[in-house]
Amino acid sequence: MKKIKMTLQEVMTELKGYADENTKKTYMRHGAREPYYGVKVQDVKKIVKKIKKDHELSLELYATGNSDAMYMAGLIADESKISKDELRQWADGAYWYMISEYPVPWVAAESPYAIELALEWMESDEERIASCGWATLGYYAALKEDSELDIEMYSSLLDRAEKNVHNAQNQVRYTMNGFVIAVGAYISELTAKASEVGGRIGKVEVDMGGTACKVPLAKDYIKKVVDKGRIGKKRKSARC
Repeated sequence: MKKIKMTLQEVMTELKGYADENTKKTYMRHGAREPYYGVKVQDVKKIVKKIKKDHELSLELYATGNSDAMYMAGLIADESKISKDELRQWADGAYWYMISEYPVPWVAAESPYAIELALEWMESDEERIASCGWATLGYYAALKEDSELDIEMYSSLLDRAEKNVHNAQNQVRYTMNGFVIAVGAYISELTAKASEVGGRIGKVEVDMGGTACKVPLAKDYIKKVVDKGRIGKKRKSARC
């Protein structure tokens, strides 16, 4: 499909046309707040498919504060053009986990500032920012060849996750657990250690907003990846 140039107003109008009341209610239970329409991810992607990447538009969308637009911003952002300060602003504005754990760390992980910002964010007392940091490191591990990764740093962070996960803030517990899974699945040199860490961590309790969503057991999840023969299979893009 040929790339189409769209204005902010045109995109917002199209997003509104995909508004779904059930989706809106679900998002609200998870932490979304007005303004937003409740657009299903597959419908957001219909618009993204036409636009592809448009960095300036992505910044405008994110600045609306509309959750659907903010999510879409992460799908059309140009990781080669976004600045460190823009990513910091995005992390600061990511008020609920669908933004802080997906579009923001997706773009950050693909940017030149991935490790620097991830390590900075992890130290934040703000739950949404700290969780964004752990998520960014997980996505970065999924993208980069092991030879490009600081294996010692990732190994040390596994130890940190094991020590702190059960006492961390709610969503940070979730992304720490996800980090252990990502390291086990994508960094073959650390698969065994991540599995052992996951086994010692065991079940991670996370308040999922009264929904049926569950937190995966890291050791079991890594074993499934092992059984499928997909350990170390890198992703072309963090975004999905």
